[in-house]
Amino acid sequence: MDSCDCHRTRPRTPEELKLLVNRLNRIEGQVRGIRRMLEEDAYCTDILIQSSAVTAAVNTFNRELLAIHIRTCVANDLRAGNDQAVDELVTAIQRLMK
Repeated sequence: MDSCDCHRTRPRTPEELKLLVNRLNRIEGQVRGIRRMLEEDAYCTDILIQSSAVTAAVNTFNRELLAIHIRTCVANDLRAGNDQAVDELVTAIQRLMK
């Protein structure tokens, strides 16, 4: 296997795609709201609270995507005898926890 995973893809089910895109749309809306708050000179702590909500929303997106990844990609790789999937999963989790 090539050391670069940048060309790997996995088609998503319509349900997975809808769930993930909906989460991203909400995050995008929250970020636009923060920009609007800045432009309207909102109070700093109000902006920080909204920024914290964006962080929580991104974390929720990451958890959902990670769960999908484990249930599909990792499980399929392990069934096929690709033990490297565990190392890749550990690396992904470590990156998420930074």
